Amino acid sequence: MTEPLAIPLRTFADRARQVILFEFFGLLLITPLFALASGEALLSSAGLLVALSIIALFWNALYCDLFDRIERRLARRAADQRPFRLRLLHAFGFEGGLILFTLPVILLWTDMGFWLALTADLGLALAYIGYAYVYNLAYDHLFPIR
Repeated sequence: MTEPLAIPLRTFADRARQVILFEFFGLLLITPLFALASGEALLSSAGLLVALSIIALFWNALYCDLFDRIERRLARRAADQRPFRLRLLHAFGFEGGLILFTLPVILLWTDMGFWLALTADLGLALAYIGYAYVYNLAYDHLFPIR
């Protein structure tokens, strides 16, 4: 059986590329949808989502690195070999944790009340869960861990 530490992790440069591209393409995809659904102006929505993306950028790097290390230790495989169900868990865990950081920003940025802001944040999370699943699957295929 392969020792967990013999299974490679993504390098810092690879992880940086992964999270920066994730946020960039996510902004292009989600901002117009958020503006339409929330009734917020496109420019205001873009500003808010850029702020949320900066938060998500740091959370993404931390979360993915920790998740990969735990997976390597418990399942003895690299992240690019992750099965479907674990990819879903990864996506839901990421977005669930992110809400803790982003909800206060949405409340401060917009005139939304708590429940509307929570609904907007949950809507963003659901959109990003689907996006995160597809993006990470594609990224793992395009940039396998060496």
